[in-house]
Amino acid sequence: FKRVVPPGDIGPLPIWAGVYLAALVTGALSNYVLYHRVFRLIRQGKGVARFDRPWVRLKGAVSIVLGQRKVLQRVPQRDWAGIGHALIFWGFLSFALSYLIFIFGASIWSHFPEWLLHTTGVRIYSIYLDIMAAVMLVLLGWALARRWIVKPSRLSYDLTRHLDSVIIVGLIGLLMVSTLLTHAFYIAKGGLGPEANVIIGSALSGLFQGMGIGLAASNVLHGVFWWLHLSIILGFAVYIPFTKHMHMLAAPLNAFFRSLEPSGLLPTIDLENTERFGAGRVQDFTWKQLLDGYACAVCGRCTSVCPANLTGKVLSPMHIVENLKDHMVAIGHQGARDPEHVEPTPLFGGAISEEAIWDCLSCGACMEECPVVVEHVPTIMDMRRNLVLEESKIPESATNALLNLEQRGHPWRGTQYSRTDWAEGLDVPTLAEKPDAEVLFWVGCTAALEQRSQAVARSMVKVLRAAGVDFAILGDEETCTGDPARRMGNEYLFQILAQQSIETLNRYEVKTIVTICPHCFNTMKNEYPQFGGTYEVLHYSQFVDGLIGEGKIKPIKMIQTNVAYHDSCYLGRHNGIYDEPRAVAKSVPGLNLIEMEPNCRERGFCCGAGGGHMWLEESRGTRVNHARTDQFLETGADTVAVSCPFCLQMLTEGIQAKGLEGEKQAKDVLEILADSLEE
Repeated sequence: FKRVVPPGDIGPLPIWAGVYLAALVTGALSNYVLYHRVFRLIRQGKGVARFDRPWVRLKGAVSIVLGQRKVLQRVPQRDWAGIGHALIFWGFLSFALSYLIFIFGASIWSHFPEWLLHTTGVRIYSIYLDIMAAVMLVLLGWALARRWIVKPSRLSYDLTRHLDSVIIVGLIGLLMVSTLLTHAFYIAKGGLGPEANVIIGSALSGLFQGMGIGLAASNVLHGVFWWLHLSIILGFAVYIPFTKHMHMLAAPLNAFFRSLEPSGLLPTIDLENTERFGAGRVQDFTWKQLLDGYACAVCGRCTSVCPANLTGKVLSPMHIVENLKDHMVAIGHQGARDPEHVEPTPLFGGAISEEAIWDCLSCGACMEECPVVVEHVPTIMDMRRNLVLEESKIPESATNALLNLEQRGHPWRGTQYSRTDWAEGLDVPTLAEKPDAEVLFWVGCTAALEQRSQAVARSMVKVLRAAGVDFAILGDEETCTGDPARRMGNEYLFQILAQQSIETLNRYEVKTIVTICPHCFNTMKNEYPQFGGTYEVLHYSQFVDGLIGEGKIKPIKMIQTNVAYHDSCYLGRHNGIYDEPRAVAKSVPGLNLIEMEPNCRERGFCCGAGGGHMWLEESRGTRVNHARTDQFLETGADTVAVSCPFCLQMLTEGIQAKGLEGEKQAKDVLEILADSLEE
């Protein structure tokens, strides 16, 4: 970890030979372990295209890894642990560079550091490493105290309580101690040069000399601690593949091979040519999904923000990826790819609970929070696909919704409304009547067929007419985009519905689509291009914000109220649309917008309807929408404003469940805007 002139030769063996021989032996052993315990197992996974746009990947990986961008993203929310981790990481890089210069370089030629850095550079670097070693010891002590004494909630899970972390911290601490002692005994034995100007090492040297440790003893102790230091460094290379600290090697790869697509997009399945649907065995996952398990830092961040876990459900995103990896390691390599192969130990019911797979809301909070870019949601959705399409295992409530989608083209079982009843008296044209309309208003199943949400569709018509927009709807030709089917694991039904909608849209040569529902928006914008359906798709908040900016809409009626805005997961986190709905709300005179801090914007808390849970019964614990309603009530606002019909229903029910429907209300931003327009 430092420059300090290496000790003398080892008998007849030159010191450089001892250093490189030790490095060769441990390197060979480490590579053997890495191949058999990591890379050979990962290669069982299916291929996935993650080699495109290499420059974009590299730039992002540098900011994520070297810049610690995702580790530090929560510092503004006073999550100081990110700073501590970043300092330890940057310290590690500093010491890693010093290995090359001061150990492997100087052991061959003692003047190599001066040749490379000059005398002043060696002096500065040595002082820096000397101080950094002491700083690292303090940080490591704080990390241990935080994990085992303070114990914040995200470090309270069984995986985060493993003694492995103590061993790693202890070894790193021993490296820091040996750095300081090697410096100290080098100076105590009479060592000269720029390395002798270190501050802490000099102070320790004076202390040891005052204790009566002579030159001969100092010379021996210098060699002991130098070789101890090197032994720990090389030992790490063999030990790390057996620990969670494998993430130090896997995380940079994970960052480079991260998905460059919107997080709301799920990969498609070639239904005609695939041998198995979804993932229920190691060989069914992609190699990137298997790499995720090794990249996982077991920091607990993902699980600590998971709405399902926070409300008492089984799901823990951290345990999903870690248990998948442990399952893979436990059963070992399964041989050549074989669609009929049965693993010696089943994945479901053992390593991973089926209940946990159905708990997922697909909200993406775990992926937003993960510092090493683990992609939990696509992995969970692939397992859900396997349960549905291979095992025919699906909750009864989901079966009802899927059956309705198949038979009636929408998930709302029992509704008595038609696709156009909401527009009665509004004289809204259909594309069949007005095929040259500039904008298609995609109403969506919920706004058309669910009574409370119909008011949002009517508000949209009022806004479009006020702005003079040339628009039309599909009416009875509109069918579900397929989002509920895909999120509930029925990829086959999703593709049928998607193709049906795309054929209709292409027949009318639709160019621009405006949606009310973020789920429709996400599916049509991000997933329809997988099947040849490419359009300009806008959520109403984007479209209306543009109309307001152009002066085509002018809210004039004062609405004196305090409004807390709730971010829809599929509008915000999955598609990065945060400012536009807020801008629309702020355009209303008298409206006071309140943030639901800290659970807003990127850290928004799901309403509980995502991942098909609009129709899935929650398994246990507190209802997610009730937890979100409590967060709204804490703001003291009169109204919770949303930009999603699912969120509107869930929060309306949450307010009713609290017995506060006479005092509080849930409204769509579009409804508030429409109320403020001139009649």
